Amino acid sequence: MYGKAFAPEYQGALTTLSVNAPLADVLAAGTEQMQEAVRAGRTAEAARTGLAVAEAHRRLGQVREAERAWKASYRTAREAGDLAGMAWALWSGGTLARQRGAFPLARRLLALAAELGEQAGDVVVRGYSLAGLAETGRIQGDYEAVGRLHEQLLDEARKRGEARHTVWALEGIAQMRRNTGQYNSAHALFAEAAEISARADDRRGHAWALRGLADVVSVRDGDTERALSLLSQAEATCREMKLKSALAYNLKMRGNVLYRAGRYAEARDLYRDALAEFREMTEPRGETLARLGLAKALARLGCDRAATAAELAELARLTERIGLRHAREMVARAQAEFAPDGEVSA
Repeated sequence: MYGKAFAPEYQGALTTLSVNAPLADVLAAGTEQMQEAVRAGRTAEAARTGLAVAEAHRRLGQVREAERAWKASYRTAREAGDLAGMAWALWSGGTLARQRGAFPLARRLLALAAELGEQAGDVVVRGYSLAGLAETGRIQGDYEAVGRLHEQLLDEARKRGEARHTVWALEGIAQMRRNTGQYNSAHALFAEAAEISARADDRRGHAWALRGLADVVSVRDGDTERALSLLSQAEATCREMKLKSALAYNLKMRGNVLYRAGRYAEARDLYRDALAEFREMTEPRGETLARLGLAKALARLGCDRAATAAELAELARLTERIGLRHAREMVARAQAEFAPDGEVSA
């Protein structure tokens, strides 16, 4: 049985904030409480409330501000001798590094966070940090290495009845299953995640689950309208909560759905919108995927073959450099499909 979802990253005076609190409100409350704690000389409280500031900035796509905030939280926690506070700050920094495509740095920070969390006896930050490591590997396409860790973390979350972490693990496993062609299993896992997140009032997790369901419904069933309806539901949440990254990925997925349906001009426009969002928040993985979708849509609309080949070659180099294995495979398939000396396949 799962309880209502909560946000353990909202700490100190901010523990009453809902997991669904608008990020602008989180940022305002966190900044106010952090400044008050600094003035009062309560360093541990300043570190804990500063964590919420860092996370709000990150989720709003404000990379520089998030970088400054998590480092300030870490320094303050270290000054207070708060190992768990240091671990949470490193978790935030590692999550930001992954968002920016700095995967080696993300792994280092998250591994340190997990180690400090274990030393401090804080099972929640240890679990979140291990989950961050698992997600980093999954995003890079290293499914064999992190698949077992996802399953382990799912089992631990189920035993503790932690809805939010259970949903995260289900969605991660579902994404790996989807990417390896196990569509029925992926659909079942995304559906379970959607059900649990809805009952637990985890709106962010629910939006991601709906996006995953839309993807599977589109690719497995060819049900374009059902997929678009699911994405519209998710988009409403993303816009209401100002989840910039989730909204950009929603736009990109809408482009995917329309591309599969042969609606290439509409897909092109959505890929362009998503690309602009990803560039604004400095999210290289999303930018790469949006560029790939855009290149394919433009090719279908008659773009010069040589220009398409040049863009795909650049994306191949980029995915190799960043370390995005699954995305590199997607680029390779596009290169084969849109080879300059061949015909565009039906």
